[in-house]
Amino acid sequence: MEEETIKLEQFLKLAQIVATGGQAKMLIQSGAVRVNGITETRRGRKLRPGDKVVVDGEELIVASE
Repeated sequence: MEEETIKLEQFLKLAQIVATGGQAKMLIQSGAVRVNGITETRRGRKLRPGDKVVVDGEELIVASE
């Protein structure tokens, strides 16, 4: 069975941090997004349940469906 993943860009839209993929791209490329404590600049970064995403001091945890 394949592990559940979601792309960082999709996660930011789902969490309503951004409204569009273009906004997600700009936010991620600006260095404002950290995944598990590390600045992430790849839109396609695959997130797994339990990963911690921080945007502008707001902490979000990736949950499984």
